[in-house]
Amino acid sequence: MANADDFGFGTQIRKSPYFDATVRWGAQAFSVYNHMYIPRDFGDPEQNFWNLINDAILCDVAVERQVEITGPDAAQFVQMLTPRDLSNLAVGQCKYILITNAEGGILNDPVLLRLAENRFWISLADSDILLWAQGVAVHSGMDVTIAEPDVSPLQLQGPKSGDIMKALFGEGIMDLRYYWLREVELNNISLIVSRTGWSSELGYELYLRDGSRGNDLWEMIMAAGKPFGLKPGHTSSIRRIEGGMLSYHADADINTNPYELGIGRLVDLNMAAEFIGKSALQKIHDIGVARKQVGLIIEGPPLKGPNTRFWGIVKDGKTVGSVTSAVYSPRLKKNIALAMVSKSCTEISTALEVQSALGVVAAIVVETPFYDPKKKIASAG
Repeated sequence: MANADDFGFGTQIRKSPYFDATVRWGAQAFSVYNHMYIPRDFGDPEQNFWNLINDAILCDVAVERQVEITGPDAAQFVQMLTPRDLSNLAVGQCKYILITNAEGGILNDPVLLRLAENRFWISLADSDILLWAQGVAVHSGMDVTIAEPDVSPLQLQGPKSGDIMKALFGEGIMDLRYYWLREVELNNISLIVSRTGWSSELGYELYLRDGSRGNDLWEMIMAAGKPFGLKPGHTSSIRRIEGGMLSYHADADINTNPYELGIGRLVDLNMAAEFIGKSALQKIHDIGVARKQVGLIIEGPPLKGPNTRFWGIVKDGKTVGSVTSAVYSPRLKKNIALAMVSKSCTEISTALEVQSALGVVAAIVVETPFYDPKKKIASAG
């Protein structure tokens, strides 16, 4: 069994409050996300996928750092950061948002939590929005305080996650609705719990508010989950690609806009509030885009893992885009991928060629998400 000190890039890469626990429970490899270690390997990624969709997994996602925005102008400031209309965001509610720059490029696609009238958390994907928000605030003239609190989330995901939450918190937790949050305590550990997660499955996120209690919280959840088949795990590339979920730096980045990704619904150009990138996004909306994200089925034998390069896509001898995320789905028994391609190649059933790790292979454009397109699994109940 690995020792926690066996993993090391130096002290500049932060460890989560659950780091030692994940190594103790079998984490074999880590990558770096938001300047922190994140477990990426508990053995067989396919088994991790089956554990997720059949039972439940517990994932250390403390790398989802929180940007806390407080102060009298907090709501106005948060609205300035995102093109999504937040005027109906209630206290206790969460929303998936985009943070855009002046050119309409996507800087992050976090979940926003509203804890109080003037208190928000932005639960980050992999980019430095703490610095962006502090920079925006400097000359904004708004009365806000922006900081990173001592908050570290875990994800409890899978069809048995509700049973495990009931075992931990009692029957009352079943009232928690999809994309809502609640303040709770577990054995004197202060938490925020939300019905959210990066899995496309039924799931919860538990936001620990005291990093010194990480080991205690991990062990309590694993003990409560044992009768339900809970396993330690990692965010599943297979399931998130099946669900068409974006991975920042792979499927979206500062040079990608919401309309290219087919998520223009997260942009409200008609609201009175001004937000960063509004005029640029209006122009993109009016002119249209030259490329769009599509789903692909890639022919050939099963991929041995997710792609580690952006594979070129060719049609009629010309490069027309690239594969951003690809993996073999053991449930669908197909190689599935998200790709960014020229608008002329976005029609369903368009035949393409992919310069993949398998060599040049045929691919076809298909609808996304690949599985559960209405997101009924995650939002049920």
